[in-house]
Amino acid sequence: MFHVKRHAEAALAVSRETETALRAFVDLLLQWNRRVNLISARSAEDIWGGHLLDALQLVPLLPAGTTSFVDLGSGAGFPGLVLAVAAGCEAHLIEADKRKAAFLTHVAARLGMTKVTIHAARIEEMDLSRTPLVTARALAPLPTLLHYAYRLLAPHGTALFPKGRRAEEQLTAASRDWMMRVERFPSRTDPASTIFRISEIRPAG
Repeated sequence: MFHVKRHAEAALAVSRETETALRAFVDLLLQWNRRVNLISARSAEDIWGGHLLDALQLVPLLPAGTTSFVDLGSGAGFPGLVLAVAAGCEAHLIEADKRKAAFLTHVAARLGMTKVTIHAARIEEMDLSRTPLVTARALAPLPTLLHYAYRLLAPHGTALFPKGRRAEEQLTAASRDWMMRVERFPSRTDPASTIFRISEIRPAG
């Protein structure tokens, strides 16, 4: 097993096959990043300990039996493309930026990821079949994410959203308009951040 780590106490093991695919993804990301601003130069210096671990820590939190998901605002592939590699799920990655969508399409083709579909469109424009799982990272405040998720989730579906230092503040704001079941998990990449696993989402009142 290969260990992706930022600190010794925060490691995640992946199979050798997954490691190979992730290394190929990182190589392509760094190549494209010279021409297209996918991630900052500073974060590129610690891409394994930062971006990769940030996405991989979601794998153990996937609901049991998850076979497909929709990732909102996929950007450079975090967490959507990484989850698709590590969990082997069917994935729909939505990214409105045409250059970033082109990058994701290129990576999926180069890695032979036939179960990954890239949608170069705005989330509001999408009309997909209802999905059991929605993910998003660093895209929008929680109230907005819940609005998107509610449109896309199947009954009994789940949303998985890493949030930063204002996580509880955003949850309080979201609770004014939404009823939901919320589970909290500590982030392995930032002790001040939280991962929300949210289910039973419905409008308040």
